Amino acid sequence: MLVTFPKKELYSLFSVITWGNGYFIDHMRKTILIVDDEKSICLSLGSILVDEGYEIFSAGSGEEAIKIIEEDPPSLVLLDIWLPGVDGIETLKMIKSRYPQIRVIMISGHGTIETAVKSTKLGAFDFFEKPLSMEKVILVVNHVFELIQLEEENKLLKQKISQDYELTGNSLPITELKEMISIVAPTNAWILIMGENGTGKELVARSIHKQSRRAFKPFVEVNCAAIPEDLIESELFGHEKGSFTGATEKKRGKFDLAHEGTLFLDEVADMSLKAQAKILRILQEKKFERVGGNTLIPTDVRVLAATNKDLEQEMEAGRFRQDLYYRLNVIPLRVPPLRERKEDIPVLVNWFLKELTIKEHEEEKAITNDAVGKLMDHDWPGNVRELKNFIERLVIMIPQHTITAKDIPALTGNQQKYDIPAPWLTSDSFRNAKMEFEKKFIMKKLQEFEGNVSKTAEAIGLERSNLHRKIKRYGLDDILK
Repeated sequence: MLVTFPKKELYSLFSVITWGNGYFIDHMRKTILIVDDEKSICLSLGSILVDEGYEIFSAGSGEEAIKIIEEDPPSLVLLDIWLPGVDGIETLKMIKSRYPQIRVIMISGHGTIETAVKSTKLGAFDFFEKPLSMEKVILVVNHVFELIQLEEENKLLKQKISQDYELTGNSLPITELKEMISIVAPTNAWILIMGENGTGKELVARSIHKQSRRAFKPFVEVNCAAIPEDLIESELFGHEKGSFTGATEKKRGKFDLAHEGTLFLDEVADMSLKAQAKILRILQEKKFERVGGNTLIPTDVRVLAATNKDLEQEMEAGRFRQDLYYRLNVIPLRVPPLRERKEDIPVLVNWFLKELTIKEHEEEKAITNDAVGKLMDHDWPGNVRELKNFIERLVIMIPQHTITAKDIPALTGNQQKYDIPAPWLTSDSFRNAKMEFEKKFIMKKLQEFEGNVSKTAEAIGLERSNLHRKIKRYGLDDILK
């Protein structure tokens, strides 16, 4: 007996998890298999769960349940203990041995404590007694899917963190940098990271922290260029309540927050000489006082510093303290500019396309080899950041699935000519700009082909079903033929 239940819509659990400036998506089907030889139980229980938004299948025996699971494993099985042929306990054993990720809730009209305990030991999530309390069933089922969602989110978060803090590329310069990071990260040595704007200095710093013995302690970033000189002490060391006008409560400083972890001094060359002196003092003494306080607070931090300037030139010009330079520059790391690692451009481009696809919940776009070759001919003075922004622009502006060489505007020197209509640039977000462009583009093409969806889809390189979804999303049905 296989019973499927009609659905008014495709039920799915859809979660978007924000991490930093990026996004990733988890699609999870909310499928439940009900296994019971009483058809009335399958129908009544199934109908209620369909109303709750679940996709329901049913089977009348253990053997039939295993066949269904082999074809399309559900997320949850509601399994009766008393079944013809293979009973529920044996079916539970088979499910958990072959598909340990599937949750199973046992159902019995003759339940005993011994049976419930045995089921739990074999891996059952819970145990329901007949007659079923539908309120309890719904409560527990919802709880199961909440747990599944949390586990998936946790798994994806770990993958996202790992991917976000990895340097992308296989060129010799980047390979050598990765090797150097793997050597110095486990130590407590202070590191000076040098490189042009947009090369990924912060990424290097986070990668060092992730591979260090302090990985599970705080990583605290200090944007040295953004802190006003009169607030530097409060930002770095914190302050006591009432220590100055506006100090209405005690505040912990960056050194305090980074205790036993990593302190990242970004754009360290942009600090004033006064601020440099204060930083040097705390780095030497490894203790500090909060503003308005009189207690010395010990600090244990690993310092990573980054700059896009030549610190030796800055010292000669009197803008950077020599003693601070030698304190920070225990191990120097240089992040290569993109023009020195052009063979990484194809890898970076594909990574950005995939990242933007996840962020925008769209089908992943492809790019031809000749288009990538055109990108490799450019020196990218803004480095990886500039390349990423350019790919984002292409994703917005190119409606078809595949980006070709003719879609790449002229890239000469530091000047880039982008034939972009002004309205898209005024949008307040990437997604809104893309949607605005897509709507007007599809409207124009539908009008051009007199509302013929098939011809329009073929002309613009979209699947007919995909175009239908976009027409419905943008409310363009009235244009259809």
